[in-house]
Amino acid sequence: MPTLILLRHGQSQWNLEDKFTGWVDVDLTSEGEAQARKGGELIGQEGLRIDRCYTSVLTRAIRTSWLALAAAKQAYVPEVKDWRLNERHYGGLTGLNKTETAAKHGEEQVKVWRRSYDVPPPPMEAGSEWDFSKDRRYEGVELPATESLKTTLDRVQPYWDAEIAPKLAAGETLLVAAHGNSLRAIVKLLFGLSDEGIMGVEIPTGNPLVIELDAQLKPVSARYLDQARAQPLPQV
Repeated sequence: MPTLILLRHGQSQWNLEDKFTGWVDVDLTSEGEAQARKGGELIGQEGLRIDRCYTSVLTRAIRTSWLALAAAKQAYVPEVKDWRLNERHYGGLTGLNKTETAAKHGEEQVKVWRRSYDVPPPPMEAGSEWDFSKDRRYEGVELPATESLKTTLDRVQPYWDAEIAPKLAAGETLLVAAHGNSLRAIVKLLFGLSDEGIMGVEIPTGNPLVIELDAQLKPVSARYLDQARAQPLPQV
């Protein structure tokens, strides 16, 4: 049975500082490292044998995959990194404190930017401190200036279809260590959630979400390995 394990990276430094992070390459905190190791330990205890790992090109997700695989005693697993699994690009909100931004623009407006499906934040200005155009990771990539969850899904889905889904269809067990919004995009895709339905889905950090799939890659079951930190899941 094809099995997909989704693992949101552990707490990052900007998570701790309550900042909009997006594509900024911040590292894990010591708590985030512990969350990643715990996730890997749970994977190992569950007896899951991972065939391949996918992650983004951002350090917090990459190191989460390394720590989790090592803790699961599967550090040898092949890993593929791709920018299309990056976190959502937060545009002009990048680097701003979330609480201060809510005080400035109003909580309702910030909630729309953060949680709506298809309303992106204001675009990032060219030449911004957080301009990624000179980052060699994105050579040849048409960079977004901002993204909604919808446009995040628009870039995740072709990669899913071309790279990840065929491996699952071959019966592999895959770990995708990525970010809250790129993983929510995958959840929306797999479970066929409506635009409104995905808005209520939150994926906790460092808690492996194990999804078993049928031959058509439709979810048969879904569960978090750490039930004490589980969030509500779509019905299978």
